[in-house]
Amino acid sequence: MRRTLKKVAKILAYTLVFLAVFGYFYFILPFWGMPFNAQRHGNPPLTPAWALECWLWEDDQNTAAYADSLLAGYRQYDIPVRTLLIDSPWSLRYNDFETDTSRYPNHEKWFMGLQDQGYRVVLWMTSMVDSYSKDSKIQESGEFYRAAKEKGYLVGNGNEIKWWKGKGGFIDYTHPEAKQWWQNMQQKVLKYGIDGWKLDGTATLFRKQLGPIPFLYQKAHSGWLTTRQYMDLYYREEYANGLLTNPEFVTLARAMDRGFHPEGFAPIDASPVNWVGDQKHYWQSKSQTPAQGEAQKDIALEGVQGFESAIESILKSAKLGYSVIGSDVAGFSGDSIPARLYIRWAQFSTFCGLFLNGGHGERALWKRSPQELEIIRRFSWLHTELVPYMYSYVVSAHRGGTRLQRPIEGKYHYLFGDNLFVAPIYKDELENEIHLPEGQWRYWFDDKEVITGPKTFTKKFPLEEFPVYVKEGAIVPLHIQRAYTGKGDSTSANHLTWLIYPKGKSEFTVYDTRDQTPTTLMVDQQANLLKIQFKGKKLPSILTIHAPERPKKITVGGKKASFQYDLKKQKLSFKTDIINEAKVWW
Repeated sequence: MRRTLKKVAKILAYTLVFLAVFGYFYFILPFWGMPFNAQRHGNPPLTPAWALECWLWEDDQNTAAYADSLLAGYRQYDIPVRTLLIDSPWSLRYNDFETDTSRYPNHEKWFMGLQDQGYRVVLWMTSMVDSYSKDSKIQESGEFYRAAKEKGYLVGNGNEIKWWKGKGGFIDYTHPEAKQWWQNMQQKVLKYGIDGWKLDGTATLFRKQLGPIPFLYQKAHSGWLTTRQYMDLYYREEYANGLLTNPEFVTLARAMDRGFHPEGFAPIDASPVNWVGDQKHYWQSKSQTPAQGEAQKDIALEGVQGFESAIESILKSAKLGYSVIGSDVAGFSGDSIPARLYIRWAQFSTFCGLFLNGGHGERALWKRSPQELEIIRRFSWLHTELVPYMYSYVVSAHRGGTRLQRPIEGKYHYLFGDNLFVAPIYKDELENEIHLPEGQWRYWFDDKEVITGPKTFTKKFPLEEFPVYVKEGAIVPLHIQRAYTGKGDSTSANHLTWLIYPKGKSEFTVYDTRDQTPTTLMVDQQANLLKIQFKGKKLPSILTIHAPERPKKITVGGKKASFQYDLKKQKLSFKTDIINEAKVWW
């Protein structure tokens, strides 16, 4: 009996070892790459500052005429937009890079006209060469596919798979002639000054189908490739080629998406801008309890991922090391967008590196409620104002230093840079529990009171506000062009505004967006004297200082200077030109 049990145990042990080895080589290695993927965790690229401004797109009417009308409305209602993302279908088929002129007539003039108006343009693409394209103008494209297959330009001898927009094979990035053919086609639109690609996630479907069983390896020109290896090639090759045509080129790639790829979709070194996949216009996911007042259908749909899922994926991406991350504001698809959800999602996105307003549903804010228009416009401008602050952490992350978003203790709590603490509202409620970290903090929307942490409390946040706290001793550089946020107005546009909360010694460095030339502002608070010094490149500046009392005197560059003081806001403000030092006496 004992011998029999030992024999059974031995068989079970061997079976478990076999299954573990088989499972590793069948799934973990080819799909995730673990543990041979340390090269994917390098420093993120130097994301250009324009990509930190507000993006706009929609996915219901993919035409130049509708895009023009949407942009015109955003201009009329003074809502900031820097980047227009044009999603599929814009090409004749997937992916020939021939513009569908029935949707985008006079496309050369149109693309270049957008650039002339100051917009950046990003186009959707994938790595597929389709024999059938679901919703493009040319749907049956067997000849296009066969020509690529016969030349050996597709992985796996042209092995076809079905994907959400058709059927086709994967371009072989390891084949020099195939890559040249592919990049020559891309020049059809890159020559118009296109600023980036949205790289949708077809590479994660890389496989050979053996009947009902997926095999996550395929033969390429250079040898066998796993799904993970092909994914890395896709993101790296497209980003590198884009930079050859435009030094400020970006790719918009997926980072973490519900843990589907625990190492992220795109390698960090080829991820200048990231989003976290497709959420629905809902607050919560199927597995979560609905908030009061939510319809039961919000959690009854299989696979529904809502706002909370987006927050989770963004913070997981940040923890992994991605730098500039965001999600589709208000979600990608679903039923009509609830107003409060649109507002809260926009507020959260204000304090993310990527503000990506778009997807299905009405995106013309002036056709929605006046409350949505007013609040989302204000927070869109606040995000735009924060670009100098965010860009400092983009440079820091690129150099191996502090990154923009860092999750900390508390439900979805995180630091946004070193000086801002954010505790997102993730439910359809005004109340939120705050776990304020150690230190002294001021509420961003009413900063007269100092709150000392660590401290846990519950507070109601009206829809016009959001749980954001600024650290005592902080210096926050802002580029202000409008009066919506109350931090300045149109007269601030030609100056960099430094928002200062004096406490002991502190400093902050901003970088020129063209060559990363630094400007450092150093603040030293003494008994009745505040010393302010500039080091590096001199910038015309506005110094806005939190001050409970009116100062007696201010000198700028050794000369007495005029100033403004608002007792109600407890704010002291004065302008400087190209100077080294300013002093404030009380």
